Amino acid sequence: MLGIAPPVAVVSTSMIVLLAIAVWKGLPGMLTKGLDSRIAEIKAQLEEAKTLRAEAEALRKEYADKIANAEKDAASMLEHARHEAEAIVAKAEQDTADVIVRREKMAQDKISAAELAAVTDLRNQAAAAAAAAARGLIAANHSADADKTLVDQAIAGI
Repeated sequence: MLGIAPPVAVVSTSMIVLLAIAVWKGLPGMLTKGLDSRIAEIKAQLEEAKTLRAEAEALRKEYADKIANAEKDAASMLEHARHEAEAIVAKAEQDTADVIVRREKMAQDKISAAELAAVTDLRNQAAAAAAAAARGLIAANHSADADKTLVDQAIAGI
C-alpha cells in the first residue's frame, strides 16, 4: 500500500510544490510590482484627468466671462447708437427748422424787394407822366416871346 498514493494527495502535493516554486522564483513580487505599476499608471491618468478638467473649467469660465462681456459691450454699443440716432434726429429737426426760418426770411426779403421795386417803378412812371404833362402844359402856355422874357429876367438876375 505504500506504492500508490490517493489522487487527492498527488494533486495536493503537486499544488504545494507549484506554489513553493512560484514563491521561490518571486512570482508574488512580480505580481505586486505589476499591480503597483498599473495602479501608478491609473493614478497618473486620474491626475491628468483632474488637470484637464481644471483647465476645461477655467476655459469654460473664461468663455462665459467673454460672452458676458460681449453682451455688455453689445448693450453698450446699442445704447450708444440709440443716443447717436436721437442726437442726429434732433440735429436734423433743428436744421430743418433753421432752413424753414431762413427760407421764410428769404421769401420776406424777396417780397420786400418786389414791393420796393414796384413802388420805385410806380414813382418813376408817375415822375415821367408828370414831366410829360408839365412839358405839354409849358408848351401849350408859353410861347417864344414868354420864353425870351424869362431868359432875359434870368440873365438880368445874374
